[in-house]
Amino acid sequence: MTLSEFFLAVTDEFGESQGRALVRYLVIDALGHQSAREALEAGETPKKVWFELCAAMQVPENRWHGAGLPQPKADTPA
Repeated sequence: MTLSEFFLAVTDEFGESQGRALVRYLVIDALGHQSAREALEAGETPKKVWFELCAAMQVPENRWHGAGLPQPKADTPA
């Protein structure tokens, strides 16, 4: 997940205003008691930050791949 995909997923899942507020102000224990923004600035991967934000906000796991993004394909070919 790229940084731009992270922000698209946040906006799609939470809306623009709420998403921006969550990224900036929600302190997530699993990210070392940092906000998503702080974790990203500290070098954490957008994918990990997205997963931890989803977990903290109790987003159903079937949407953790990112709202508006395709489901990841299985490792084995069809």
